[in-house]
Parts: sequence; structure tokens; C-alpha cells
Amino acid sequence: MTKLLDEIKYDLDFVKSNTLQPQWYKVFKIFMLIGAIAAYYFFFGLSKTVVFLVVFFFLSFLVHMIYRIKTKKYTQSWLDLKVVKEGNEVKAKSIGKFYYLAVAINAIISIAISQFVA
Repeated sequence: MTKLLDEIKYDLDFVKSNTLQPQWYKVFKIFMLIGAIAAYYFFFGLSKTVVFLVVFFFLSFLVHMIYRIKTKKYTQSWLDLKVVKEGNEVKAKSIGKFYYLAVAINAIISIAISQFVA
């Protein structure tokens, strides 16, 4: 259990410290997500919202783990995650179309499943 918590802390530290997105956007995403969830709940109800969230977070977790594994914990470039070495530090510099396309596909799949299952 301690190893899992250490790995979660590692990922959270990476998210907080990276410069892939401006800080204001990281905060804005939280409000955007809350607004989208509230709107989904308003239009489609609790059961469809819960199914959407479960599927979306599961698929997003898979994308996260694929990037984490393929980049060897964000230390080497893969697809659209570009990593550079600055002195003794390795830093992620950019992420782009493949990652955001995967997030959009996750949302579309989640919407479709929640509409047909719940």
C-alpha cells in the first residue's frame, strides 16, 4: 500500500510541477469539469452521470498509465509528450494532439456508454 501511495504522490508532484499547461488553465479545468458534470446531471440524471464518470475516469486512467509507462515516468519522450534535459533535470516540455485526442475520445465513448447503459 505504501508503494502505491508513493507512486500516486510521484504523479501528483509531476502534475503540480510541470509547465505543460499554464497554472490558470489547471485551475480552470477543475471548474470546467465541475460545470460539465453538473450540466450532464441536469440534462440526463444521476444514473447516466455516474456511468459517464466511472467510464470516463477509467479510460482516462488507462491513458495516464500508458503515458506513464511509455515515458518511463515522464523521463523520456513518447508520441506528443516531449521531454528535455536541462542540466541535471529532466523536464516535460510539451504535450499535444494525441493526448487531447485521447481525452476527447474518452469523453465520446463515456457519453455513448452512459446513454445506452443507464
